[in-house]
Amino acid sequence: MMEVWALSTSTGSGYHHGDLRAALLDSALALLDTEGPGELSLRAVARHAGVSPNAPYRHYRDKETLLAALATRGYTELGERLAEAAPGDDPGAEIVAMACTAVDYALDHPGVYRLMFGQSCSTHPDAIAASDAAMAFVADRIAAVAAPERREALLTGIWSLVHGLSTLLLDERLGARTRTEADALVETVVRTMLGTGLERPDGESGAG
Repeated sequence: MMEVWALSTSTGSGYHHGDLRAALLDSALALLDTEGPGELSLRAVARHAGVSPNAPYRHYRDKETLLAALATRGYTELGERLAEAAPGDDPGAEIVAMACTAVDYALDHPGVYRLMFGQSCSTHPDAIAASDAAMAFVADRIAAVAAPERREALLTGIWSLVHGLSTLLLDERLGARTRTEADALVETVVRTMLGTGLERPDGESGAG
């Protein structure tokens, strides 16, 4: 029996053997960004993908399994984007590039980004593994540019900063901004937070 429950998409082309899983994830991603996880269902995904209502159950036993697969793919794609932020001569520039990349991913895929950090997927083994892999890449890059005693704090700080900026931008709590404006904001904030210390307006150090 063919794995794909052959119904045509709206374009008239049927899915081929082995394409159903990806097609369902693509449809779920589109619905997630427009409807949110509360309105997402296997039937809605099947309808959007143009396949039989029973077809999704070939790969996903329930909605939670589908959501976990979406979160897993999100972390995997984020990791791939981070890997493309090539190292440069300026260590700070590399960290800024990774921060901008992560925020850009959130703005490109708001639905799946919120899902990735939502409670429903936080304990799924595949999602955890994909999340750990993405974080491990960032940790490796930080280890290449930061002293050992600063690495853990820097990793946690950058992660918190990026997640906070992503959420604030998605919720437009920082105002409606173009992508160029958002990238400039992220770069400014990250570079500021990477500074070596605080200075009072009179030029004296804030330490001590």
